[in-house]
Amino acid sequence: MALYKYFIKRLALTLPTLIGVSIIVFLLIHMIPGDPVDIMLGDRVTDAARLALEERLGLNQPLHIQYWNWFSNAIRGDFGISIRSNQPVIEEIMSRLPATVELTVVALLIAVIFGILFGVSAARYRNTPIDYSMIGFSLLGVSIPIFWLGMMLIFFFSVMLGWLPVSGRLAMGTAIPQVTGLYLVDALISGKIGAFWDALKHLALPAFSLATVSLALIVRVTRSSMLDILSEDYIRTARAKGVHESKVIYTHALKNAMIPVVTVIGLQLAKLMGGAILTETVFSWPGIGRLIITAIGVRDYPVVQGVVFFVAFAFIAINIVVDLFYAYLDPRIRYD
Repeated sequence: MALYKYFIKRLALTLPTLIGVSIIVFLLIHMIPGDPVDIMLGDRVTDAARLALEERLGLNQPLHIQYWNWFSNAIRGDFGISIRSNQPVIEEIMSRLPATVELTVVALLIAVIFGILFGVSAARYRNTPIDYSMIGFSLLGVSIPIFWLGMMLIFFFSVMLGWLPVSGRLAMGTAIPQVTGLYLVDALISGKIGAFWDALKHLALPAFSLATVSLALIVRVTRSSMLDILSEDYIRTARAKGVHESKVIYTHALKNAMIPVVTVIGLQLAKLMGGAILTETVFSWPGIGRLIITAIGVRDYPVVQGVVFFVAFAFIAINIVVDLFYAYLDPRIRYD
């Protein structure tokens, strides 16, 4: 019952957060120099055409009226019509979302698997060359700009070695039946193993580039949490009883060290969705990151606001799920 009340409370706090985010984004996007009407009309700008288009788009109304009209529709899932494509914003987001989700999930898997493995190894072999190399790797990971790393990966693995493709999700002429929009999943469902490996090769560089910062953070948090747990009395008792060291590390210590790690993983999942903008731009990945960059360039207000609102909601939802997952990891946690 306490868990249910906690969930309802967190859900109730979602609306004020989304309102705050939407107001900030709405004001910032209207402060960007340039007029979407001028961009849409181009050389055909006349006073009559301008007034007609502003009226059709609702841009002739006061800002607070524009905001209220947009937000009242947004909470019902209607983000308006794209100024650039004249298509519903929600359809544009949903058409690009699978590409971003696939990139984000694969990047997170890389970060979680190697981050926990490296972090546990660093804690297990504390103050050894293994520990120092893991710490150095994590510092390097949070220091390298993603866009620079992406370009270096393209130069080395694509241009020099020719092992991996430069951009896109599939090679020209390769087709995968659309079921989920996730090419790796759809290729397996349809039994197209060749297309699966092609999609995986296209995904390798952008996923690794996107994963580096999250991987480095998970290494550091896992190492720190494991060191705290390994100094506990019950760990010393298990070792004194002759329990194998691997069982002590991975059975007794790791689960109890996972609460701060899960927090970081949850935050990184939401952060990766928003932070994929640079990666998608460098690798020409057709996700919501490139969608918002294009929308900013043409002053497509509804798309920018819709994408940011959608990402903010996803961020909040992921954090709620992470909080609820704590009780599974540590039964001592109570949501009172």
